[in-house]
Amino acid sequence: MKRVLAAVALPAVLLVTWWFASAGSQDFYQPPLETILRVFPDTWTPARLRGDVLPSLIRLFAGYFLAVGLGIALGVAVGAGRTLRRLAEPPLEFLRAIPPPVLVPVLILVSGFSDRTKILVIVLGAVWPVLLNTVEGVRAADEVLADTCRTYRVRGWLRLRAFVLPSASPQIVVGARQALSISIIMMVIGELLGTTNGLGYTVIEFQRGFQIPQMWSGVFVLGLLGVALSALFGLAERRVLSWYHAARAAERAGR
Repeated sequence: MKRVLAAVALPAVLLVTWWFASAGSQDFYQPPLETILRVFPDTWTPARLRGDVLPSLIRLFAGYFLAVGLGIALGVAVGAGRTLRRLAEPPLEFLRAIPPPVLVPVLILVSGFSDRTKILVIVLGAVWPVLLNTVEGVRAADEVLADTCRTYRVRGWLRLRAFVLPSASPQIVVGARQALSISIIMMVIGELLGTTNGLGYTVIEFQRGFQIPQMWSGVFVLGLLGVALSALFGLAERRVLSWYHAARAAERAGR
């Protein structure tokens, strides 16, 4: 209960502050929170949720899981081999320095205004935190356990499954959490150009049509989506890293 109260206390205070600070506002572009909440049910009907939110979620999950899979695979390969790491570091640093939104026009030229382009935009933005954290996690693996694997000739897939991935998993999860936030941002950016549905498209259409309360309600939907996905990620993290959290709790209790 204390954890729940701590989680909702600050958002509740901010909403109440916004409610009273915006009450009676005559600014066309900054309507009262009451107006935004009043148009919310009529704006985000089940039909709009199916037509705009569902396609965005499909693109988001496709791009995110592709980015996580690609980041882990490349990160393990680069982190485990010193020669490959030396060869890959310069091009990786070069590519990481390019802001993913800059590549959107290039991707449109190559693959057009398709869902594949929007998914690639998400992948290009979200792959880096997973890749870099995986590399660091693999490099930071316990040397004693690595020597034990070499002594007992634990190699190949068994070594990867039993030693490398568990050792790097806390770092990988950190990168995956960062990638989730980036994926939502890149999803919206990808939907601003050449699309006919999606949350980003809907918000920009409301803005172009001067439907400002509806536009703000779309921003609310994006925020709620981020909160829901973060909560789901937290549940998955606790399940995947249950052994890690148990070990940390035991370590703290021993102190």
